[in-house]
Amino acid sequence: MVQPKSKEIPDYPMTTSATPEKREFQAEVSQVLDIVINSLYTDKEIFVRELVSNASDALEKLRHTQLTETDIYQPEKELNIEISVDEEAKTVTISDHGLGMTRDELHENLGTIAHSGSKAFVKALEESQQKESSLIGQFGVGFYSAFMVADEVTVYTHSWKTDAESLVWKSDGKTGYEIEESEEELDRGTRIVLKLREENEEFAKEDRVKQILENYSSFVSFPIMIGEERVNKIEAIWRKKKSEVTDEEYNEFYKFSAKAFDDPRYRMHFSADMPLELNALLFVPTENTELWGMGQMEPGVSLYCKNVLIDDKPEGLLPEWLRFLRGVIDSADIPLNISRESMQDSSLVRKLNRVVTKRFLKFLDGEAKDDADKYKEFYGKFSRFLKEGIVVDFEHREALAKLIRFESSMTEKGELTSFEDYQTRAKDGQKKIYYLVGPDRAAIEAGPYLEALKGRGLEVIYFFDTIDDYLLQHLNEVDGKQLISAASAGLELEDDDTVAHEGETLSDDELKLLYEFLEGELGEQIEKVEAGKRLVSSPAAVLVPESGMSAQMRQMMKAMNPDEELPPVKVDLEINPRHELIHGLSAARESNPDLAKLIAAQMLDNALLSAGLLDDRTALINRGFEIMEAAIKK
Repeated sequence: MVQPKSKEIPDYPMTTSATPEKREFQAEVSQVLDIVINSLYTDKEIFVRELVSNASDALEKLRHTQLTETDIYQPEKELNIEISVDEEAKTVTISDHGLGMTRDELHENLGTIAHSGSKAFVKALEESQQKESSLIGQFGVGFYSAFMVADEVTVYTHSWKTDAESLVWKSDGKTGYEIEESEEELDRGTRIVLKLREENEEFAKEDRVKQILENYSSFVSFPIMIGEERVNKIEAIWRKKKSEVTDEEYNEFYKFSAKAFDDPRYRMHFSADMPLELNALLFVPTENTELWGMGQMEPGVSLYCKNVLIDDKPEGLLPEWLRFLRGVIDSADIPLNISRESMQDSSLVRKLNRVVTKRFLKFLDGEAKDDADKYKEFYGKFSRFLKEGIVVDFEHREALAKLIRFESSMTEKGELTSFEDYQTRAKDGQKKIYYLVGPDRAAIEAGPYLEALKGRGLEVIYFFDTIDDYLLQHLNEVDGKQLISAASAGLELEDDDTVAHEGETLSDDELKLLYEFLEGELGEQIEKVEAGKRLVSSPAAVLVPESGMSAQMRQMMKAMNPDEELPPVKVDLEINPRHELIHGLSAARESNPDLAKLIAAQMLDNALLSAGLLDDRTALINRGFEIMEAAIKK
């Protein structure tokens, strides 16, 4: 059941008498057992998983041995695992008909902590403060998890070799162990009997053991029997070829593993040998329950080692932003006895994270190109996760950016496009990607910021999501081209004769006097006033300085801290020196200064309203009535 860890077998004396062969543990045994029992495992119930896994390994090796050896002891024995409990005697028994062990193999395997390996194990753990899983797996100490719950462990075994002895190994895990010949001829394989300590007698209950097996060993390849009942009835289809699994089987497995009632939206099934040996089966659910206000989704991808569960919710196995995925990742390179505490410290788990994440992003990119309509439905439900990834995951930011979808000034309403498509439509020599953020398409297109860019034939991306402004603070460029807001104060546009400007511009002297007037009247609300190139049909627009907070960011901050007062808005004011309103304002500055003051304040509030930056509209409304009254009197 527990297999050799080394090909070098010590020259132990072969005992043939009925007298038990007794051996004392070396001085390191108490230290090693303390590490095994108190450091490697999170839950005591893990001992069932460990022993069942060892039994499965023994059966698998026996199956391979049968391919090359013809002289097998009891060849008719079924390859299964049998478990029984005795509540009265407080025992748990786990049996298999696998390889079994000879006397030398008992010394080598179950005496691991009694030979020089113990010193190496202790030394390695002392030198590694993190107690990395690779060290734990190197010494194969899973069998000793039995001593977490038992004060005596007895192993009955007969090797597959026909001339082998029937042997009994017994230990209390403290003073040492003994080996003697069995009085009866044993079946091939290994039977382990655990005499439970009183505080662990819950594990002598059949229902409790079934629960543990269903949690950890549902996909073990060999039948696990409790009495006449088989516990592991679901197949580990992730280790099968895709051609061998039907859509119905995939859907049923998804519903079982994810405890779901719907069919999956997407599935990705793949295996790899490099840089890690792994098999993965991942599903995207139909619905995103976070949109239903049900709180943050729990990670739903379990980690297995050769069909045996390591952790059903392992931290660090996948990035947090992929928490919507459901399914299984199985890697033979992950030590079975890795504990939850050491998961985050495991370089193997981090490597799995990178491999699977990159593979999934490549898969999504392929799906988006193969069926754009299906991807649009997925994106409508799950785009927040991808955007979260762009914000927090620098390593995968470029791949995630390829998956972002949006409307633009060159698409119809409701039609989505991508950065890749945007690049194919970009003008020759265009070095920037332009965007605007707003509550919806109508609001963006009604604003003043689009005019000059559309007039120059430049495509502008529309972002509507409340978190997009935060996203764009982290996504500074795509494919080497800078992303810049069309509403940015730092936007620079070259003169373009193809842009249709109506009317004559104010003279430099008139503009200088108008600047002074506006700065005097609006000084507390504006940083500066200037004439710009972006306005075509609008009289004015406000621009948020680079140090300022955008409208979307202000909304987000308000939602997060509703009782906290935000700093007052301060903007740059850009005016259109060709617009009739600006000409009229320039003239009214001297001829009707009171009206000019009203119009200046109203123009600024209108521009703030258009930009989503006007917090209080009361003054705007009241002032509008004053201007109407003045117009009627005139």
